[in-house]
Amino acid sequence: MDDVNVVVRVAGDGDVDVAGGLFRGYLDFYEVKVEDPDRPRAFLAERIRAGESLVLLADIPEAGTVGFAQVYRTFSSLALRPVWILSDLYVDPSGRRTGAGRALLRDVLRRAREAGVAGVQLETAYDNHVAQSLYEAEGFERDAFHVYFHGLG
Repeated sequence: MDDVNVVVRVAGDGDVDVAGGLFRGYLDFYEVKVEDPDRPRAFLAERIRAGESLVLLADIPEAGTVGFAQVYRTFSSLALRPVWILSDLYVDPSGRRTGAGRALLRDVLRRAREAGVAGVQLETAYDNHVAQSLYEAEGFERDAFHVYFHGLG
């Protein structure tokens, strides 16, 4: 990891284009087929404008905005407290090995502590070992629960 100053900030309406581009890169990484090329940007714009998610951006001097994270706020019935779901974390290849992913992750955790949530939950692909190493290095532990999903088309 390079010793780079990463600035993490909350995305606003003026950041939708750059955040949408990063979101598209994230979807491409996970090989998600998107019929409408503007849909990722519009999806993020809807979440930001409605206050339905927290979108963070990672900026690097002279490189620009290289990463994003998206958090959804929800609740844990077992903890009887709010929890956050770190749904998306992505760093463009141009910003990898700069600490941008770690900075985004740490900022999510800092904000979660300040908000008094019980914890932060995330999922990643079984073969995404780079991300798993980062998450485990930052204190995340594999959960004992199985995750099920039933798609509705």
